[in-house]
Amino acid sequence: MPNRRTYWIIADQLLRSATSIGPNIIEAKSASSKKDFIRFYEISLKSANETKYWLGLLRDAVKVDKNKVKQFLKEVTEISNMLASSLLTMKKKNK
Repeated sequence: MPNRRTYWIIADQLLRSATSIGPNIIEAKSASSKKDFIRFYEISLKSANETKYWLGLLRDAVKVDKNKVKQFLKEVTEISNMLASSLLTMKKKNK
């Protein structure tokens, strides 16, 4: 991306949201309760969804390789779907 403030903001937010997904899943592994475990997965899902937003903005508003961004969007959508499915399973088991 070009070295301009507008691009920095998108890149910074994208970096923050994308790099938050994994650490929250790792935190879930050491959660002290099932409720905590679920909460960390929910945070990961929110970060994945936010990442999709920033990638969509990047794709639509900035001159970048659209195919590369589409691939990233596909990958984060798959991650998001896995997290959502896991959460549904966990919440059913919790009831």
